[in-house]
Amino acid sequence: MAVSESQVVATELEKVEKEIPMLFERDPGFAGHIKKKNVTVVSAREMRAPLEISPGGNFTYFNPDGGPLGRGSGPDWQKAVLSPVYMSLGIEYTKLAQWATDDARKAVQNSVRYLTATAITEFIRQLNSQIQGNGSGQVATIGTVTAGAGFDTYLCNTDGYGVRLVRDQQFVQVYDATLVTLRGVGQITQWDVEGQTVQVTPNIAGAIATDVLVTTGISSPTSLPALFGVQYHDSNASAGTWLGFNRANTPQIRASRVDGGGSALSLPLPRLAMNKIGNRIGENNKYKPTAWMHPCQKQAYEEVGQMVTVMNAMPDDKKLNMYYGAMQMAGAPVKTDFNWNMKRIDFIPETVWGWAETKPIGFYTTDGRKIFELRAADGGIAAAELFYMTAGRQAWINNPAAISYIDNLAIPAGYQVV
Repeated sequence: MAVSESQVVATELEKVEKEIPMLFERDPGFAGHIKKKNVTVVSAREMRAPLEISPGGNFTYFNPDGGPLGRGSGPDWQKAVLSPVYMSLGIEYTKLAQWATDDARKAVQNSVRYLTATAITEFIRQLNSQIQGNGSGQVATIGTVTAGAGFDTYLCNTDGYGVRLVRDQQFVQVYDATLVTLRGVGQITQWDVEGQTVQVTPNIAGAIATDVLVTTGISSPTSLPALFGVQYHDSNASAGTWLGFNRANTPQIRASRVDGGGSALSLPLPRLAMNKIGNRIGENNKYKPTAWMHPCQKQAYEEVGQMVTVMNAMPDDKKLNMYYGAMQMAGAPVKTDFNWNMKRIDFIPETVWGWAETKPIGFYTTDGRKIFELRAADGGIAAAELFYMTAGRQAWINNPAAISYIDNLAIPAGYQVV
């Protein structure tokens, strides 16, 4: 009888492809564009940033024939205050995972080396999620809840972010819309960016539509203990505070807003947004805004251009390309970030954003140690280790009047699950 394949399978060599594709992204985005020169080293005490709020001076007409000139006044200087917040990214692995991959004869990739090499990149990616926020740590809004066997599925399709600001395996807190009532804590066990859904394990009792997901480590979101991001700084809100200022009493610290009205992007809106900056700080100012947006709004802008222009120029390689490359919007260079809110465009001079930093991004260390062993339930050492990437910093801007934004824009078809 002939020898069958099942009899020789034990001698066959297993082929493992050496190239390992990454089925997700680690884009640094807007957070990665805040320049290193804009980092201010601070202690644990409040950082104070002086701002010239108003010009002062008493302009008047007078009678030079002995008439009074009146009293004078001068500029008003106030201070913005902020303190760093502390963030960590924990990475954990077992000793077997380390030993089984620590040699090229065992594995195509050394798992521990890969974890340490990519931890800082993942940390910056998480920073880019947090820098979209309003200081509460909120990272998603639930549109619908579907309870499963031991997990909930949340469709997050209402706030313009989808599930881009969370990551697979991340723990999240579920709060009600007021950020007062904590429903529970769970781990993201499935993360579907395209479908704008996450599975959270275990089931969270009482979770409903309009509830929000909040980053763990925050016990009181309403006190704004998280990173101050785009939704915090780029705001024309007249209620609440901004870096110690009362928004109601200090219109100078509000950014300028253009309401998109729920409609598709149209050409007058960016021009109005840019003109609002000039109206606040003058035409001959030193600030050069960049138009930051989700690629869906870049597409909307491109479609407007395709309707009103004729593209006669051909690429150098003579290949057909009916799409625009570099773009400007009302004079501002266009930059995109897939973490940006799909409903808004922000005109931001990169020079106004900065970090107040107590601890730069890096390993958490104790007595020179960067890697720590776990403890077993019996008090002995567990065969597993972990390390942390940490930072102590806060985002701030030095001139809200130099920022303008368009919000409430329609999301182009195909980008939002309905």
